[in-house]
Order: sequence, then C-alpha cells, then structure tokens
Amino acid sequence: MPARRTSRSGTPRRVATLSVHTSPLDQPGAGDAGGMNVYIVETSRRLAERGIAVDVFTRATSSDLPPVVEMSPGVTVRHVSAGPFEGLGKEELPAQLCAFTAAVLREEAQHEPGFYDVVHSHYWLSGQVGYLARDRWSVPLIHTAHTLAKVKNEALAAGDRPEPRSRVIGEEQVVAEADRLIANTDEEARQLVRLYGADPARTLVVPPGVDLDRFTPGARTAARRATGTPDDALVLLFVGRIQPLKAPDVLLHAAAEMVAGDPALRDRLRVHVVGAPSGSGLEAPEQLQKLAGDLGIADVVHFFPPQPPERLAEHYRTADVTVVPSHNESFGLVALESQACGTPVVAAAVGGLPTAVRHGVSGVLVAGHDPADYAAAVRAVLARRELLAAGARRHAGLFSWDRTADALVEAYAAAARDMVAAPARPARERLLRLLPEIQVAR
Repeated sequence: MPARRTSRSGTPRRVATLSVHTSPLDQPGAGDAGGMNVYIVETSRRLAERGIAVDVFTRATSSDLPPVVEMSPGVTVRHVSAGPFEGLGKEELPAQLCAFTAAVLREEAQHEPGFYDVVHSHYWLSGQVGYLARDRWSVPLIHTAHTLAKVKNEALAAGDRPEPRSRVIGEEQVVAEADRLIANTDEEARQLVRLYGADPARTLVVPPGVDLDRFTPGARTAARRATGTPDDALVLLFVGRIQPLKAPDVLLHAAAEMVAGDPALRDRLRVHVVGAPSGSGLEAPEQLQKLAGDLGIADVVHFFPPQPPERLAEHYRTADVTVVPSHNESFGLVALESQACGTPVVAAAVGGLPTAVRHGVSGVLVAGHDPADYAAAVRAVLARRELLAAGARRHAGLFSWDRTADALVEAYAAAARDMVAAPARPARERLLRLLPEIQVAR
C-alpha cells in the first residue's frame, strides 16, 4: 500500500474529485449543469480553505479548453480528453469511461505514491471511475449520487424517458463498492438502503448548503429595476433546467388558472422562467413557449437565460414566490437559495424538498402535480407572504456550505481510518461475491 499523506486524524491533504459528465466551470441551468455543479464548486472551495487541495477531473467538451484551470486557490480543474469534444450525449458517456479512467490514473502516476488521499465521485458515471481509482491507489471512495435511476423511474413525468438498465446496474455497483455514500437527506439515505441495498453504516446524511453571503435579502425595488420588472407586478419564479422532470409546465398551468379565476390579475401577473432546455427537453426546446401561447398567457410569461449567481439572487429578490414543482429532487438548491433571499417557496412534496422547505414556515409543500393545487398554494403564500418570508430566511440560515464541508472532511477521515484498520476487507468481499460465478465456470 502506498504511504499515506493523511494527518494522524485521517484528514486528507489532497482529494481527487470526479465529475465526468459536467464541469464545475459550466453555468448551471442549462445542458447537464445544475445543482451538482454548484455543490462541487462550493464544497471544493471550502475544502481548500481548510487546507485540503482539490483536483476536479471532468471531461473536456471543447478543444479550446486548457488542460488545467485554477478555479480558485487550492482547487484545480483538470480537463480529461475522453471521446469527441462536441456532440456527445450523457447516454453515450459510459463508452468513454475507460479512456477517462486511464487519464485519471496517468495523472496520479506522475506523482509520488500516495498523492491523493481520497476519491470523491459525483453521479454514477464518476463512481464507475472512482472505484477503479480506489483499488489502484488504495484510498477510500466517497460517493455522492445526486440523483438515482430507480427513484427517477418511480416518479417519471409525462413524456419523459425512463433511465436505462445500464445506469441502474452501474449505480448498484458503485453503491456496493463505495466506502461512504453521501446522501443529501434522510429520505435519500432510506432510498439507497431500500432500493440499492446500501449498508446503513456506510450511508451518511450530509445536507447541501447555500451561500449565505451571496443569497441574501435585498431591496425589491432595486432588484426589479435590475430585472426589468414593474414595481407593482406579481411575480412567480421558476429557476432550473427546462425539462419534464422539473415540471415548469405545472407552473404555467397554475398561472393560467389564476388568470382564469381573476381576469384582472393579468395586468399584474408575471411568470419568470430562468433556465434553458436540457435532457429530454432538448427534443422540443420551444415547447414551454408554445404551451404559454396555447394557455393564452404568452404575454404573462417571460423567459431569461441561465444566470450567474449574483444575477440569480436579483431574480429571487424580484419574485413574490418561487415555485419548484419538480417530479423528483434529491434536495432542491433553488428552493434554499430563494429562501435565503427572503422569498418563500411553493414546492412539490418530493425527494429532498420537504427538507429544503419547511411547510407552513418558509413556504408550502404540495402533494402531487395538479395545477389547481399549485394555484391555491401560491394564493396561500401570498396571503401570508411577510410572515413566510421571515421564516424562509430563518430556515435557510440552518444550512451552509461550511457545515457541509466539515461533515465531508469527517467522512473522509472516518473512511481513511477504516481502510487502515481493515485494508484487505474490500478485496475479500469482492472475491466472495465472485466465488459462485467461478465455481459455475469450473
């Protein structure tokens, strides 16, 4: 086993973070970039502030990208060549995992043994690379799934495609191999145990955070001036990738119901959609605009491209209510960011959203996806907006990326201590799982 560079407590000095299918440098809200990108950026920065260097390996998607980018002090993004630069969908990436893994292993081989102390993989594709690196380097593998195929397939939106069997198998393999599984919420931890047979002792709940310095309450008048919104407008906000999973259509239907019930509302109501088509939404990129026309509210709905964080905060401050009607969310960072800005949330009672939103205190949770229920929930929030806005700020204050980073450091250290105490256990377990197949072959 290579000499370890960890401290006596097991705290790592350098982490290899794997993000195969999307780069932390990408703008969230379009393509495959979303909450996971924010998670990697924020946790990596805070790990670096704690003296832990982070190398983020991600697939190069352009020949113009430099091989190495310093994202922030102590955080390096390494662009790995694996397959063609452009035009490669996420479903095609499994075929490139061998090339990606080889590049990661080559990078480590240029250094003295023990250069990396822990591998942290994000999403199942990265987990496949991670457990090979784990075995090669004799370091712990920490894995964060972010989304799970079996969970998504249980709650498919109309017209959405189920996740393929290959992903399910890949996730099962990563769950079996990881030294620690990081779940965003208690519900996700239960899903990992129930659906994937995860070991509860290796499954930890570490909630994501929110940047409480960037997402703060502010003057609504100034925010509305910045977003070109009339002072007297009633603004309903959607932020995220435009695809069936995120269900922005539910918000449009709810807005149409509100206008139908109160025609005078049309003069003030504005629905702001911040994001771009993604996933299966790319098959009909203008579908949401078409829906707004079909519902007779095209004049009410306003589209904005994905926004950088400082501009996004202005959109949250502009809104009266942020609506998160997703069919599934492992957590729901949008809901947390909105609340940190003092804007209450109406959200679907799915996945991690009941953790991100405190029902009746920082917003309202809705069971199901009936637009009438969302229209009623928006009205209920508007009737108590000032009280819920105060509750939203308090609730968001319970989450921070510093707490997330501290919990990750402890997970890294605990996994390292376990590996030192029983270094042969993972290999022995894999051999035992293979014995029946070996016996059949003989």
